[in-house]
Amino acid sequence: MTVRIKIDFVSDVSCPWCAVGLSSLELALARLDGEIQAEIHFQPFELNPDMPPEGQDTVERLARKYNMTPEQVRQNGEAITARGREVGFTFNMDKRTHTYNTFDAHRLLHWAHLEGHQLALKHALLKAYFTDGENPSAPEVLIRLCHESGLNAQRAREILGSDEYAADVRERERFYAKQGVNAVPAIIINDKHLIQGGQPPEVFEGALRQAAGATA
Repeated sequence: MTVRIKIDFVSDVSCPWCAVGLSSLELALARLDGEIQAEIHFQPFELNPDMPPEGQDTVERLARKYNMTPEQVRQNGEAITARGREVGFTFNMDKRTHTYNTFDAHRLLHWAHLEGHQLALKHALLKAYFTDGENPSAPEVLIRLCHESGLNAQRAREILGSDEYAADVRERERFYAKQGVNAVPAIIINDKHLIQGGQPPEVFEGALRQAAGATA
């Protein structure tokens, strides 16, 4: 019997460990195909809500934020790249020169959920930023990614030209902050089981089996 479970994946599209965590989670779900059917909801979290529109140099930002040297930032990037490679995600850290505000991306992800294309857009946003080095706050990039993800480009343009879904995203951000989520990724299974960080597939697989057993 296939057990249905709900997964809330709290993350930011500028978070490398969120890309690792999502790829790892999907590997675990592939291993459990036929046993577990998961409905994934991507929930918003902004790592850099104060980011100016032009963005900031990534190395400078990370060095200042985490009190690291540029060399330590580079080494950390290499470690993340290796972890990504293990789960099938490609990082090109040399292309990710700047860090940007992601609020508009979250607004579009909220809309994409309503339209049934949220997973496709999430994948597109992560690839655009971490693999291709694109700006996930640039309207034309966002509109193109929406179109490539099966969404209406003109509708995406209209949303970006308004404050539509802004209140919804803020509400979701406040909700998870009140639940104690202050770092991402945070993966919540069936509103009960919390997994934090870009864990290996085996960790997700074990947690999913446990949640499925409790549900059954």
